[in-house]
Amino acid sequence: MRAIVVSATGGPEVLAYKTDRPDPEPNPGEVLVDVTASGVNFIDVYHRIGRYPLSLPFVPGNEGAGTVAAVGEDVTGVSVGDTVAWSSVMGSYASRAVVPASQLLAVPEGITAEVAAAVTLQGLTAHYLAHSTYEVKPGDDVLVHAAAGGVGLLLTQIAKLRGARVIGTVSTEEKETLARQAGADEVLRYDGFADAVRDLTGSGVHVVYDGVGAATFAASLASLRPRGMMALYGQASGPVPPVDPQTLAAGGSLFLTRPSLGPYVATRDELAWRASDIFGWVASGELRVHISNRYPLAEAARAHEDLEARRTTGKLLLLP
Repeated sequence: MRAIVVSATGGPEVLAYKTDRPDPEPNPGEVLVDVTASGVNFIDVYHRIGRYPLSLPFVPGNEGAGTVAAVGEDVTGVSVGDTVAWSSVMGSYASRAVVPASQLLAVPEGITAEVAAAVTLQGLTAHYLAHSTYEVKPGDDVLVHAAAGGVGLLLTQIAKLRGARVIGTVSTEEKETLARQAGADEVLRYDGFADAVRDLTGSGVHVVYDGVGAATFAASLASLRPRGMMALYGQASGPVPPVDPQTLAAGGSLFLTRPSLGPYVATRDELAWRASDIFGWVASGELRVHISNRYPLAEAARAHEDLEARRTTGKLLLLP
């Protein structure tokens, strides 16, 4: 089979395209999938550079969708030919992937495998942020950083579905247009955004959803109202330095959390709930998925370069 292999951590150049990998076989409880599309996410970059260390060599990629090619023993409810999606399963940058049946999600009719690959991981992330990390309520003021990014566009739409006023941050005019199309009520540039947020809200926002990290962290805290929540769910600009807890007291008894997807889909029931909402909104047209770039699997390095340079909006896909 074809796959991207990382034998040493480093820049995008370590993403080696291999065409002679042995075809995997599903063990009991697993399913073999012919991959239609693999999602590209910042966690893939963190794995590639070694920020989140993995045993070498490895096939990167945490998300994908495709058609079931074979079913292992002890697997029920899944048949050859089904269209399925998954997230948080390594090895997705490949033409074939073995996925635990417990992680598989059935893709409803009317949703293509490409759209499913584009929305699964980031959609689940946006869902847990707006429903569980901080439960967005009607009338809340919400600040979404990178509002034209993959998570940002979905999170903006979900917060609007829950009745919030959304303030987004972006870096360009093109990205501002996308953020507004997703429903953002106000769109700001990063320079001086904390003061602008104060001007718009008076006392600050109820929650900041920050996937940028070091470059926005301090101003994000300054954008919160007393007892506001800072949800730092990523670090695209680099890790945040250590924080003195007294900073939270000085800001008005602020809350700070560093959530990640795993604990929010720890049970099959929770995973199914979030996926059902996401796929249901996509099917009904309430949630729009923006795929900005599609790359051949062999060009995974270019996809990473574009993602890290912030040359893209919405979702990036690799097509094996």
